[in-house]
Amino acid sequence: MLGSMAPPDDLAGWRRAQRAELLARRMALVPEQRLRHQTVITETLLTHFTPKAGTVVALYWPFKGEFEPRHVVRHWRNCGVRTVLPVVVEKAHPLQFREWWPGVATVPGVFNLPVPQGTELLIPDLLLMPPVGFDAQCFRLGYGGGYYDRTLAELAGHQVLCIGIAFELSRIDTIFPQPHDIAMDVVVTEAGIHHRRN
Repeated sequence: MLGSMAPPDDLAGWRRAQRAELLARRMALVPEQRLRHQTVITETLLTHFTPKAGTVVALYWPFKGEFEPRHVVRHWRNCGVRTVLPVVVEKAHPLQFREWWPGVATVPGVFNLPVPQGTELLIPDLLLMPPVGFDAQCFRLGYGGGYYDRTLAELAGHQVLCIGIAFELSRIDTIFPQPHDIAMDVVVTEAGIHHRRN
């Protein structure tokens, strides 16, 4: 049973190694296969998730071979949702979310990702999250900064639907979740929608 597996003695080192391997695997995905996965995941999201007008959807700017969410978000925006991008305000602190729309003024932030300028700070109702890796319990292996875990802990009083979006090649048996790790509600891949298994 995975739940009874003991974590490695050097869990941080194990996670670093897993992260490097999974990133290399994702970056090596050939363009044709990436496009096929992108198309299937987009169709799955549009078919199974229909945010109402006024819903605040947090997307992410794709980075290091992540799924491109802007095609899905464009459709949702046409149906009246508001969209926000995550902003790193300070190291080891939760993210903030600034409203974003195509053409809004931005400046480069952490990892050179765009940060909207002068727009409203909003709390998301639906949060799209890009895991480096994920497991059967929908726990996320991220880039190691802990920003999303801190953010989800801060948003615990709000009803936020957390949707991880990944490719099947990012699946691992377990991330050996620790008390500070917070699971996503579901993970969507080219194979379908994965719900948390206990």
